[in-house]
Amino acid sequence: MSLEQEVLQRAKAWTTETYSLQTRTRVKDLIEEGGDALMDAFYKDLDFGTGGLRGIMGAGTNRINKYTLGMATQGLSNYLLKQFPNEEISVAIAHDSRNNSKEFSHKVAQVLAAHDIKVYLFEDLRPTPELSFAIRHLGCKSGIVITASHNPPEYNGYKVYWDDGGQLVPPHDKGVIEEVRKVKPEDVKFAENSPLIFSIGKEVDDAYIKEIEKQCFGNDGKDKLKIVFTSIHGTSITSMPHAMALCGFTDFHIVEAQSTPDGNFPTVKSPNPEEAAALKMAVDMAEKIGADLVIGTDPDADRVGIAVRDLNGEMALMNGNQAASVLIYYLLERWKENNRLTGNEFVAKTIVTTDLIDKIAEHYNVDCPNCLTGFKWIADVIRKNPEKTFIGGGEESYGYMIGDFVRDKDAIASGVLLAEAAAWAKSRGSSFYEMLIEVYHKFGFYQEDLISLTKKGMKGSEEIIQMMKDFRANTPQEIGGERVVKMLDYDSSKCTDLLSGTLEAIDLPKSNVVQFITDKGSKITARPSGTEPKIKFYISVNEPLTKVEDFERVKKSLEGRIADIKKSLGL
Repeated sequence: MSLEQEVLQRAKAWTTETYSLQTRTRVKDLIEEGGDALMDAFYKDLDFGTGGLRGIMGAGTNRINKYTLGMATQGLSNYLLKQFPNEEISVAIAHDSRNNSKEFSHKVAQVLAAHDIKVYLFEDLRPTPELSFAIRHLGCKSGIVITASHNPPEYNGYKVYWDDGGQLVPPHDKGVIEEVRKVKPEDVKFAENSPLIFSIGKEVDDAYIKEIEKQCFGNDGKDKLKIVFTSIHGTSITSMPHAMALCGFTDFHIVEAQSTPDGNFPTVKSPNPEEAAALKMAVDMAEKIGADLVIGTDPDADRVGIAVRDLNGEMALMNGNQAASVLIYYLLERWKENNRLTGNEFVAKTIVTTDLIDKIAEHYNVDCPNCLTGFKWIADVIRKNPEKTFIGGGEESYGYMIGDFVRDKDAIASGVLLAEAAAWAKSRGSSFYEMLIEVYHKFGFYQEDLISLTKKGMKGSEEIIQMMKDFRANTPQEIGGERVVKMLDYDSSKCTDLLSGTLEAIDLPKSNVVQFITDKGSKITARPSGTEPKIKFYISVNEPLTKVEDFERVKKSLEGRIADIKKSLGL
């Protein structure tokens, strides 16, 4: 049977009585239309990956809808019942501001309830990190959040957490996936108006924000720091203003035009604080009122972007590596200042995040394990080391975590602590930007860049697979005029020294990532995204900053090296 015939057969199955009239009608239209629209909707089952589901909303096996979410929840329910026999099982559920998120969260709750599983369902939209917090706060075995993070408006998704508040890791990720793959659409049961579904809200909100307050170090300069905040039509509007007020920030201004939750994200092309355009309204407001700091969050409030005043007094966007470096430096400096460092603490980062953080941690005699991309791996390190104290962690994609009361990246807590770092610097006659330069001067000037290539649909997926095959089969001898001396293949778990030919094992779970290290210490990484139809290239270069006065000169030199690397790779 050809792929086209297989797709048609799959589609016709969705025109039976198992599915709603609306779904059946839409699928019949797709069948009549044919072509890529039909192919992309049905050429495969939507992958339940190690983090859950994410995809375009609509009818089809490769789409987010109540049936694909129902099957995922049926599989999760079956796995939970096997893992916790003869125990009361409860699951917390939250959702973001996306279209259909609330409806989907209720459908998911109904599937769990149909299996006699108790459900704590947030009364309305809430940040993803609060869901992570709620799992341990309420003693749940698992948690689910309906979100597609910062993806475009047509997307939605489904993330699953375990009883430690972290996203699924081995063996539970594979165990849940196996159960999900056994489920057929007709197997899914929905229990409407079940007494097992409990609404939660303010009590959990207050407990979560109280924990954020505990992470703060004091009120140094907080009343002198002017902040502009935008939720970019997302969930952080429910928590950030309250958290900032409780933690002592009084000069706090909201971009009202972006404060209403709206899954269409009407004022931006993309609700992603990694992109300058998403923060433009906030930056414009900051310029107008003379603010020191801009804070913007993505729809489910796990990522945060900031802008600060540069040396010329202009608002400058900080990338994720810069913000993470200053944040970790601030945390460790304050821990040291308060005599809290005992040698038993650690911070953490991902393999594609700046190595500047490793240098900072080393200076303070604090361990810094490097994890695969995704905060679930940082949560896993915390879970496996209960005798050690986790201070904070970060990843280049604008995600940071403070303390271990949340086991996922947290835009609310990190937004508060980034603001506190800025206030602390200002109270010392400095600034956030000058603190970044201070970090470069002490530990080395690291400059990073990220290039994302979007490859949509089945053809795009095939292109990405081929690109990764080519990198492994044809290791470049040099990139951007710099000699490649090491290749790390995280899928084969091997690090090859290209000078000596020796191999070392990589002690991390397998992942489809290839990394090249040059003789100048540059690091180039290729990684297909696990949540978007993209392949990402991470570039990091560095050199010493022996004098603060040389900042601009060294910055230009590093930018030139990045440009050479991009040209060499055809990016």
